[in-house]
Amino acid sequence: MKRTISVMLGKGSVSHNSRKFKAANIDAERSSQNITYCNEPIKQVYHNLFDDALQRYNDKQKRADRRIDNYYEKIRTGKQEKLFYEVILQVGNKDNMAAVSEDGQLAAKVLDEYMKDFQRRNPNMHVFSAHLHMDEATPHLHIDFVPFATGSKRGLDTRVSLKQALAEQGFAGGARGDTEWSQWVRSEKEQLSQVMERNDIEWEQLGTHDEHLSVMNYKKEERAKEVKALEKSIAKIQNQQLDVRAVEQIDVKNVPLSSKVMLEKEDYQTLVTAAKKYVVQVKRESKLEKALAVAEKTIAGLKQKLSELTKTVASLTKQLDEYRSIKGQLDNGKLKQENWELRQQNGHYKNIIEKHGLSHLISGRRNQQEQVTRHDNVR
Repeated sequence: MKRTISVMLGKGSVSHNSRKFKAANIDAERSSQNITYCNEPIKQVYHNLFDDALQRYNDKQKRADRRIDNYYEKIRTGKQEKLFYEVILQVGNKDNMAAVSEDGQLAAKVLDEYMKDFQRRNPNMHVFSAHLHMDEATPHLHIDFVPFATGSKRGLDTRVSLKQALAEQGFAGGARGDTEWSQWVRSEKEQLSQVMERNDIEWEQLGTHDEHLSVMNYKKEERAKEVKALEKSIAKIQNQQLDVRAVEQIDVKNVPLSSKVMLEKEDYQTLVTAAKKYVVQVKRESKLEKALAVAEKTIAGLKQKLSELTKTVASLTKQLDEYRSIKGQLDNGKLKQENWELRQQNGHYKNIIEKHGLSHLISGRRNQQEQVTRHDNVR
């Protein structure tokens, strides 16, 4: 059989992955089939990974304002790195690998075998939460990890960094689109496909974004060749100060068809002008590509901020609801109960005083207090 491979970046909802929170699309009767590989508290993970490096860093600081009290909070509130990343892997889809089917059980077996070797294969990704879900439409694997780099010359010598973590594992970014992350994803797909092959499943590779990037890089290379050929032709024409005979000797094959120019004996300047315009156009497109990359990065940052703000609002709303609930209980129940009890006690003591004829003692005591008060006021 042939099946696709899906590798996606997840939202990183550890409470959902561990099923402390259950969404509407979960079949609770099948939750017992889920597999939990690990589920460590992330704050403890940060202590284990970075406390020694943090101590070494702080010991070197001569200024108190450069010391870091809590590395977890520094990363959580900072903008450069995420606390952790989540990757979600799936074989096939709900139509051909449904969790309730035999093929779905085979997909779970493949993912389980793949997961058992993940940490060894990725030493710079500390996996602290990993779950195989069988209680949704299709079996899939959630892997949450903290990427870290060692031997850093800036900041902590062991610090959070996805880019550097992947670099230490041998993934070096290339041209635009061919990043450390995209290279790592391709590598992990290959690893998963090998497990699939051992279970008689062939990897069905559909049209992917990676293929699109390859085509784009090929077109860019071809365009660069065209530019080089045009610039060479321009230099040749300008240096030789062509006359009609020189024009006849120009190698028209080196001039790309995309320039839309036919070299004529009478007017070689047409070629020069068209070539210059083409060069300008290529450079302008290159600038647009760079601007697009910056925009995509900015959008990703804004999405992250929006996600954090949404979580903060939800937390504050929950706290406000709890406060209102407690306040309502105090206002409507507890205070009334205490007031009633005090009234009961007051009546009880009055009965005792009247029963034993002690009212004159209370009055005498009250008069003494009033005399002391007047005496203090005169002084």
